[in-house]
Amino acid sequence: MFSFKNLLKVGLFSSLIGLIAIVIVYFSLRSELPSVESLKNLQWQTPMKIYSADGQLMNQFGEKKRIPLTLDEMPKQLINAILATEDDRFYLHFGVDPIGMTRAVIGQLTGNNKGGASTITMQVARNFFLTREQTYIRKIREIFTAFHIEYLLTKDEILALYMNKIPLGHRSFGFGAAAQVYYNKDVKELSLAQIAVLAGLPKAPSTLNPISRPDRALSRRAIVLKRMLVTDYITRDEFEQAINAPITAEKHGAIIELSAPYAAEMAHQEMIDRYGKEQAYTGGYKVYTTVTSKLQKSAEHAVITNLLDYDLRHGYRGAIKSLRPQIANDNEISIAEIDPLNEVEITEALANIESYPPLIPVVVTNIHDHSIEVTFQNNDVATIDWQGLSWAREYINDDKQGLPPKIASEIARYGDIVYVTQKAGQYALSQLPSASSALVSLSPDNGAIKAVIGGFSFKQSQFNRVTQAKRQVGSNIKPFVYSAALENGFTLASLVNDAPINQSNDITGVVWRPKNSPAIYSGEIRVKRALAESKNVVAVRLFREVGLNKIIPHLASFGFAPDELPKDESLSLGSASLTPLEIATGFATFANNGFLIEPYIIERIEDSFGNIVYQANPAIACDDCSHFENEHLTPDTNHNPEPLTDTEMFDQQAFSKEHPFIKAERVISPQNAFLITQALNEAIWGADWSSPPGWQGTGFRARKLNRRDIAGKTGTTNEAKDAWFSGFSRRLVTTAWIGFDDPSRNLGSSSYNNNLDKNQIVGREFGAKSAQPAWISFMKTALEDLPPEPFMQPENIVSVRIDKLTGKLTKRTDNTSIFEYFKVGSAPTEYVTKDNSYGIFDNKTPQEEIF
Repeated sequence: MFSFKNLLKVGLFSSLIGLIAIVIVYFSLRSELPSVESLKNLQWQTPMKIYSADGQLMNQFGEKKRIPLTLDEMPKQLINAILATEDDRFYLHFGVDPIGMTRAVIGQLTGNNKGGASTITMQVARNFFLTREQTYIRKIREIFTAFHIEYLLTKDEILALYMNKIPLGHRSFGFGAAAQVYYNKDVKELSLAQIAVLAGLPKAPSTLNPISRPDRALSRRAIVLKRMLVTDYITRDEFEQAINAPITAEKHGAIIELSAPYAAEMAHQEMIDRYGKEQAYTGGYKVYTTVTSKLQKSAEHAVITNLLDYDLRHGYRGAIKSLRPQIANDNEISIAEIDPLNEVEITEALANIESYPPLIPVVVTNIHDHSIEVTFQNNDVATIDWQGLSWAREYINDDKQGLPPKIASEIARYGDIVYVTQKAGQYALSQLPSASSALVSLSPDNGAIKAVIGGFSFKQSQFNRVTQAKRQVGSNIKPFVYSAALENGFTLASLVNDAPINQSNDITGVVWRPKNSPAIYSGEIRVKRALAESKNVVAVRLFREVGLNKIIPHLASFGFAPDELPKDESLSLGSASLTPLEIATGFATFANNGFLIEPYIIERIEDSFGNIVYQANPAIACDDCSHFENEHLTPDTNHNPEPLTDTEMFDQQAFSKEHPFIKAERVISPQNAFLITQALNEAIWGADWSSPPGWQGTGFRARKLNRRDIAGKTGTTNEAKDAWFSGFSRRLVTTAWIGFDDPSRNLGSSSYNNNLDKNQIVGREFGAKSAQPAWISFMKTALEDLPPEPFMQPENIVSVRIDKLTGKLTKRTDNTSIFEYFKVGSAPTEYVTKDNSYGIFDNKTPQEEIF
């Protein structure tokens, strides 16, 4: 028998051999062990978040969902649950738990392995540096790496790393993200039952999560709660309450605070271009855009409402589908002969129908003479009365629709799945618009995009018509053509012949006859009035007088690509194809007194630590730039009323050095910009603020805004395929467009077809009717925060009284005269000699145009 002394010697010898073996293994693997120094300055792979200018989340991009938290930001019960479940001796061991390790070894030898050998530190080592392969060498590396981590970091730092790194299912990493994904909560808002569910996930997040396997999550939660009870982290009452709570988890995405998908996608694409997809998606960047939540919401409402209103004018295209097609196809079949719809069938059918707010899918479940009953996905029932149905004349084509319905059964059938909208508590039949629309608004001072809507629904189409759709611009081009005319000898009072044009091509034999729309002509007309009334033949004559070789370079100065501009006279009527953003940028030059600005949407980018890594530094449109130069400071010192500290002064100087003040390029004179703006103001307000109806410009509907400090221009293309309205105040320029993505379709030009039944003709569409309502709706909100600001008269501009009919000087002060602006040296010198007081309003001017 061995004595105790001998046993001790053997034990010591064995321990020494084991220690020597461990040292030998350590040194043999040391070169293969990862460096854990990176954990000291760890940058989490967190998704990119895109915000509005006022800090509302617009979208989140990235495969991994992670919300890094400090240990202080995690609830104590969550920490206790993790310790009780994963490593209850975490604060006692040195990275490896001898008790747990011994238990695991014995389990392996006896065939009763239940795990328990991996400590939290070892899991950190594995998750950050190693793979999950089941080999002894990997386990040894894990142990040695755990020793290094324990030596380098405190226990709290290790625990925080673990709780932020661990994968927890559904692409969530760390408990901050898991709380949001499963419960749509901040971790501090979780109940004990919910904490226990999350604490049970690290063992097997794919098979224990409460969404995929709620039954297994329930069992795992019970284990976690029992361990918390045994370790005295919770009381018996807390245990009983939590273990009896239901599993309530549902999958949640990021909490989007502002719906602005087109704007977010623009910023998203710019981030990928700037950093590459991998870094952009994992760098934890916070991207703050120039978009403001108030204007974005207003733009969305304006575009959606205007599209729905347009769609209602053109007829009903029928149900999305029918759950009882035999009724839809056979008018002789009664509801009594068909199996009635049950609640489950309705719920399941509507679950497969996409909703596009504010459109709600419903099933028609009862029909009366002048009303229908509809059932929602949750089986609630509502009634749509005749007021919400009577618009639904049958759609035949873009120019024709059926006769007005007389009873509800002419519109809907039992089992039809349709869309409805709700307004003021009342439901109305609706449909997904087939037309498209876009609206963009930006600051003419620096190009900051304030709102952008690229279509009815990003879910329906991700094609951004603000930046990607080049459409013929119609009369939106005329202000730029007239601007060229003012640079080449014309004034606002110059007379041009508003008469039909017939031009024959000697080579092709084709006769070009550009017409006014409607085809009404005024004879000799002043340039300003011609632009306000959108006279087509006057635009052509001005184009001819100036010449193509001067027109193209002048239009190019507004940012339009000269190679993409048609090289013929059709350019004067808007045959050029441009995007809404390009048009808005061009109009900004008139609003800002002649400067070309560059649109931008990203204001600044912060890294995961809140450091600003990019700050926009746009060129500023200004004559006297001292005001802007004084405000060109760092964000922290820009509005600081206190004297700057040495550090703040250094930061300001560094910011100014990295972001020097840039003045935008002047591309037209302030006089030219002012004069065109006056003409565009007349397009809304008439020849003067008390003009008779006959002198209204094409944009007169904007008068309802009751703002004198606005200007704008309508635009409609041939056959009404595109409709536009672009307009501005001194601090905001906005362009609205509406049309079909299919270029073969038109918005409605039936007034030119005399073969149609007059009772079935769809109303003619044009810029002021189709696009301007969206512009007006948006600007009503946008101008609330912008006090009236008149367009300031620049130097070298004079105002003289002229005769309205001839444009000559006059001494009369009655309604035959008006004050007009001229560049110094260009004002008329001849006085009118004829009394025009009886003929001044003979030529009534229509209030709409086609080109």
